[in-house]
Amino acid sequence: MASIGNFFRRSLRRSGRGGKEEAPAAENPSRVPQGRAGERSSLLYSAGQFFFEYLVVVSLRKTADGRYEPKITYQFPKRENLLKGQKEEEERLLQAIPLFCFPDGSNWAPVTEFTSETFSFVLTNVDGSRKIGYCRRLLPSGRGIRLPEVFCIISCLGCFGLFSKILDEVEKRRQISMAVIYPFMQGLRESPFPAPGKTVTIKSFIPESGTELIELTRPVDAHLEHVEFQALLQQLSPQLILHIFASAVLERRLIFLAQELSVLSQCIHAVAALLYPFTWAHTYIPVVPECLLDTVCCPTPFMVGIQMRHLERVLDQPMEEALIIDLCEGKILRAVGDEEEILPIKLQNEMLTSLNRHNNNNNVHTPEQVNTLVSEAFVHFFVRTVGHYASHIKWGKSGSGTFQERAFCKAIASRTNRKFVKKFVKTNMFSLFIEEAERSRIPQEAYFQRKITEYQEQKKHRRDS
Repeated sequence: MASIGNFFRRSLRRSGRGGKEEAPAAENPSRVPQGRAGERSSLLYSAGQFFFEYLVVVSLRKTADGRYEPKITYQFPKRENLLKGQKEEEERLLQAIPLFCFPDGSNWAPVTEFTSETFSFVLTNVDGSRKIGYCRRLLPSGRGIRLPEVFCIISCLGCFGLFSKILDEVEKRRQISMAVIYPFMQGLRESPFPAPGKTVTIKSFIPESGTELIELTRPVDAHLEHVEFQALLQQLSPQLILHIFASAVLERRLIFLAQELSVLSQCIHAVAALLYPFTWAHTYIPVVPECLLDTVCCPTPFMVGIQMRHLERVLDQPMEEALIIDLCEGKILRAVGDEEEILPIKLQNEMLTSLNRHNNNNNVHTPEQVNTLVSEAFVHFFVRTVGHYASHIKWGKSGSGTFQERAFCKAIASRTNRKFVKKFVKTNMFSLFIEEAERSRIPQEAYFQRKITEYQEQKKHRRDS
């Protein structure tokens, strides 16, 4: 455990482009190869590739000193004939997985009842490619006291809802026998990952039930398939969500606290998704393992989730200014103090109205509708503030573009919007977005471009009418 912790701590100190620090090898959602123009990263969203790389079972094993240590007790598939570099990468991955499947330390005791929970984590390789761990922690079927175990699916594909359904199927089969899981996962591995809005059907045989047909469907909007905004809205008021968004958009340090791993991972993924079409480009650990709690001392931006039982240890750390959010009580424990002043007041009120409208109709909307309504409110914010960016990229004969930052800021008529944008253009997330935009005249984020076009057409229509 100590060696793995040291590995992640070293990675926190690595320096990235332009002297900025890279996020740790544990997690960095931005360092992902880009896909075709108009699409999200192919690593996360392309159709046709494998659903997953591994399914592992992580169990607790008693050590000589009476404590419990998480160990991988099952792995599918077993990969053979790997090259040296591939073998080393696999070993690093398999060493790290148990740490994130049981991030809450080694103080466990056998129990007779345990409510299963679903959460996820992200591991980033040295080359920037990332893998997502989708986890279901449950109590094996049986009698008497026993220890929980974690079924973890490792995939390069970001689709929380879809993998949650896969884990439902895995858990159902686990209650029968481990042997029933293998043919299901084999069938899944042989099936191509569907395109947005499409469905893939898996045939699976279950003893005494016969052959089942399991349909797995991706959401139509690919940028919303790894998020559930409902979880965030259940824990926090709209006003607090805007304070958190304001801190995240200026790339500050954010610490989320909750009892349950599922609440931590879902809420942090939701906050990161509010930044679309931009991507959080710094340390990002939805559930921090106990041995990595000193991550909060990092001087650079981070977004991390920590279990509530570590609150005192976190507050005692010699950390710099940070926004600390208690997801259990729905309140902010520590703030910088200027969170209400970061966003332009008019746009802030518009977003607040949209979020309050959702809260007033909470029982009417499906999770998919909630995702769309919340996302549109925040996408509209970026359309209004920076949606004119493409008009200020000067294209050379070589085909590469140069962003004209001064003219871009000067073109903003609203003084309060301009004040915000002058700060936002200095962030790493905006720089990375513009670097992509300078490489090709074809926009990288099709959904964002569509919303920009709709807004510009509405403005033109109002002027002409």
